[in-house]
Amino acid sequence: MAVLLDQLIIAFDRSLRVLVTSQQAGRATPGGELRDLDLSERDRRFASRLMRINHTGEVCAQALYQGQALTARQTYTRDALKEAAQEELDHLAWCETRIKELGGRVSYLNPVWYTGAFLMGISAGIAGDGWNLAFLKETEKQVELHLNSHLEKLNNEDLKTRAIIEVMRKDEQSHAKLAESLGAFEFPEWIKRAMAISSKLMTKTVYWV
Repeated sequence: MAVLLDQLIIAFDRSLRVLVTSQQAGRATPGGELRDLDLSERDRRFASRLMRINHTGEVCAQALYQGQALTARQTYTRDALKEAAQEELDHLAWCETRIKELGGRVSYLNPVWYTGAFLMGISAGIAGDGWNLAFLKETEKQVELHLNSHLEKLNNEDLKTRAIIEVMRKDEQSHAKLAESLGAFEFPEWIKRAMAISSKLMTKTVYWV
């Protein structure tokens, strides 16, 4: 009981750090050495909103992995989730940095998304490690798909934003492969569709709010 209480306190502290404070990346921001071209106001606003979506996605990733790690049964599963979460912290910091450079802001609803993702992560862990890892794998695959769509929509000259998204996409692919190598189950199609619908709802809302 004492161990669980300690873990919950740590999780609460982590949530405050994610939602309230600016993150410090362990890796240099991709494209940081590039010159920021004179994008039109429309392109800057559009890019900032896409990066706001990505930032909220990374907020959710932190909550999801915290919840999953809290209820994971095997040490190797917990370690895999913590490793993914650490790399996602870099993504969170990069997105926030780019949003500021573009003159945008993060989503007002991040606390809501964080809470929902944390509860989903706990539920995935309770279902067992195979399903826990399946959730990690499918989440990363869906994130990769929406990052691909962002790269298609962005102005080709917005090299700084594109550089960040490309490295994020590479990391997401790596996390999905890691989950699969550790024995992730395969979700049925209806769960994948439900996750896709939920993700679409979140992205459309965050684009504006």
